[in-house]
Amino acid sequence: MTERKVISLTPLVPERTHHEATVPDDGGPRLHRPAAHGLRRLRHRARRRRGRRRGRRGGHRRDQPVRGAPLARLRPGGLPRRARGGRLHGEEGGYTEGENLTVDLQNASGDQGTSTSIASNMASSDADLVLAIATPSAQGLAQSVTDRPVLFTAVTDPVEAGLVDSLESPGGNVTGTTDMNPVAEQIALIKQLDPAAESVGIIYSSGETNSQVQVDLAKEAAAEEGLEVVEKSVTNTSEVAQAAESLDTDAIYVPTDNKVVSGLEAVISAAESKKIPLIAGEGDSVERGALITQGLDYEQLGRQTGEMAVRILKEGGDPASMPVESQEDTQLIINLQAAERMGVEVPQELQDSADQVIE
Repeated sequence: MTERKVISLTPLVPERTHHEATVPDDGGPRLHRPAAHGLRRLRHRARRRRGRRRGRRGGHRRDQPVRGAPLARLRPGGLPRRARGGRLHGEEGGYTEGENLTVDLQNASGDQGTSTSIASNMASSDADLVLAIATPSAQGLAQSVTDRPVLFTAVTDPVEAGLVDSLESPGGNVTGTTDMNPVAEQIALIKQLDPAAESVGIIYSSGETNSQVQVDLAKEAAAEEGLEVVEKSVTNTSEVAQAAESLDTDAIYVPTDNKVVSGLEAVISAAESKKIPLIAGEGDSVERGALITQGLDYEQLGRQTGEMAVRILKEGGDPASMPVESQEDTQLIINLQAAERMGVEVPQELQDSADQVIE
């Protein structure tokens, strides 16, 4: 097998995160097409961007010589631990790092300027494929790298972010996996925890497209639940603590927002002092101290992205015709230790239905 070189770029995520894009070792790939949790809303929001990336086709022919190039991975700050590196563990898909696979992992340490610089350097590299984690990183790579496949993962709305023409037909050299959350189900947890709740505070970054999409969905869901929404936007992680402390609501909701999740401990502290539940957009935040989520398994999402990488590198897949994939199954995760610190009693029925209970 021809050698592949993978550059893994992690510009925006702190080292504590851990996202592995792996390839399956059990034979047939487990593919999920975009039909889950909120994707119908994404389709309604989709705006076709014809001509934006015409002529950019990233598929590799089976007989195309390989340059032993890097796969770049870009990731934004605060994503879950399991969403960290996006490295391609190729031995499961016929690749072995150090033999026929070279991985170059880049980390911008949370700095957007460094992320942009790394993305620019990748454009002139000999990479066979680049991989970005989360929306800001993916946008930077998509703008810089136009002559080879670009994969993304943990991007909430790739159409709204300008990464693809549509979920079903990306149309250029960019495709990947979306982490669109079941936002409505997450907001519904507030009433399940406290039927008397009347309001929810939402903290998010005003500069992240993925966050605004989730906030819009959360506001729709809150209206259906009879909840008033109080929005607090931040421009950087240092503003998260003040935003959380200023809330006077019956619950707090944090979407999969990179800046806010980077400062999650401040939100946890505020929820504990106010004695109100903190609902998170993903499971890692619950492990860190949020109370509950109905969310994705980011480790599996990374693995799914790795499957797509193998189809491109090994089977000649063309990103232009590879639909954006999603995860169909979610997990209900409850942190009872956090519930106690927040003074919240979790109904036994909710505990019994949980996939994971942290005690």
